[in-house]
This record gives sequence, structure tokens and C-alpha cells, in this order.
Amino acid sequence: MLAVHRSLGTWMRMVAYYIALTEFARRKFIAGGLPPERIAVKPNFVSLDPGRKDGAGDYAIFLGRLSPEKGVRTLVSAWKQLRLSIPLVIIGEGPSRCELEDRVISCGLRGVSFRGQVSREDALDAVKKARFLVLPSECYENFPMSIAEAFACGTPVICSQLGAMAELVCDGRTGLHFKAQDCVDLAAKCQWAWNHPHELHAMSICARQEYKSRYTAEKNYATLMDIYARAMTKSGNC
Repeated sequence: MLAVHRSLGTWMRMVAYYIALTEFARRKFIAGGLPPERIAVKPNFVSLDPGRKDGAGDYAIFLGRLSPEKGVRTLVSAWKQLRLSIPLVIIGEGPSRCELEDRVISCGLRGVSFRGQVSREDALDAVKKARFLVLPSECYENFPMSIAEAFACGTPVICSQLGAMAELVCDGRTGLHFKAQDCVDLAAKCQWAWNHPHELHAMSICARQEYKSRYTAEKNYATLMDIYARAMTKSGNC
């Protein structure tokens, strides 16, 4: 089907505008042959403002699907490398949960707890009480909502230096980057963040500012309406 539409020129003649969630995705679409001038970037957004968290946070948090590509095995391995005990809350379900729970027990990681699937309200509440969120994905990701939600709560993000994640999280400003699949590097970044509350507080402020400047419903609506206007103008000129 893709080959048929390529031969017919569907993607070039019948589509006025494409929307990519990040500049990283936009570059991938361009590399795939789409015209750069027809690809606009509009990120995801957090529809209701959860409000900035109070206090520094009592634990680190992972929020997402428990499956191999999400890097949770690397996360557990990193916790085994830590020189000090950092509480870790893991929220989510998936095919790797039993394996991960067994590994946590076998490694004697007493500060790691699994909460399973929770409501969005409870998840946001947990993110607000966390010192930082860890996003160890080993796949590119498109636009992880957990990043925008963490920023809305004023919670810095420690993420893989990979794809869109490295674009969305500014290293040293709204969080930290680590080498994907590198549990030693991840452990070092988490330990540094836990041991530097003043620097992390500054990142918390920047994360909240990033949300207010880019990821609110109002900002998203304005961006989307601008894309629609450009698309209609382009269609009218065809």
C-alpha cells in the first residue's frame, strides 16, 4: 500500500501539511522523503494543569509500560549499582513485571516498590511527590507524555540520551541525560541528582517554566490553529 501511494504521489500532492511531535520526528520524516516545508512541529500537551509540587520529593519514579524496550531492566540494574539507597517507585504494568519483581528481590533492593496500574490522577500525584522521574527507554519514543506531565509538576527528568527524549529534556536545565542501556551511567546520574538538592531545585523551576511555555492546552491550541491556517492557505493555492 505504501508503494502504491508513493507511485501515485499521494504524500506529495494530496496532503497540505504533516504534523510531527518533535524536531527529531520531523527530521526522520524528511529523511523518509517528505517535503520539509510541509512538516510542522506541534508537541503533546497536558490538558489540565496539575500544579507545581511542594517540597523536594521523597523518591525517584518510573512511570510507563513494563516491557523490554522501556529500559526498566537497565533501571533495576542501575539501582543495584547505587552507593546509597534511593527509594524507587515503579508505576505501570506489562509483560516484564514478574521478571523485574523477581530481580528486585534477588538483588536485595528493599527500597524499590511496584504499584502497578493506577489512575492518571494518582500517577500525577505520585510524580509530584517524586524528586525526579527516570525515563530509561531503549527505543526512540515519539513524545513521552510522562515528560510533559513531569514538567507540569515541576519534576526534573533523567532520560536516555536517545531520539526525542534528548530533545525534550535539556541536559543540566530540566533534567539529565545518560547513555542508553548504560546502567552505570544511569546510576551515576541518579546519585548525583539525589545528592545535589539545590541544583535539582533549579531544574524543578526550569521544568515548570518549560511546561508553561510549551505544553499547556492554550499554547497547543494556538500552535494547532496556526498550522490549520497555513494548511488552508496552501490548499487554496493548489
